[in-house]
Amino acid sequence: MKKTEVKVTKEKSEIVVQGKKCFDRDCPVHGSLKSRGRTFEGRVIKKFHKRITIEFERMIYVRKYERYAKSRTKLHARVPFCIEDSIKVGDLVRIKECRPLSKIIHFVVIDKIGDTSK
Repeated sequence: MKKTEVKVTKEKSEIVVQGKKCFDRDCPVHGSLKSRGRTFEGRVIKKFHKRITIEFERMIYVRKYERYAKSRTKLHARVPFCIEDSIKVGDLVRIKECRPLSKIIHFVVIDKIGDTSK
């Protein structure tokens, strides 16, 4: 198990995970990044340094055929330093909209919902 300590100071709370501290300014919990707007849940299909790609399915109504079609959506999200080690490919995560952080990143990871095992 990972050793976790929580220290509360006057400025901000710090989470220490295996000797690491979260000083990430783009963290919605410990930093100054405001998350607002839409919330999505999806599976992690790719993981990069400070970024993940999630994918989820949704139903789209096709007016011409008067039926629904399944569609997949991919979104890129920023991963805060404090939860970067706990997220792996295949996990179910919740992301929330924030200000544009780069050309393709407009969401931030809020929390991890499920594990790799389905």
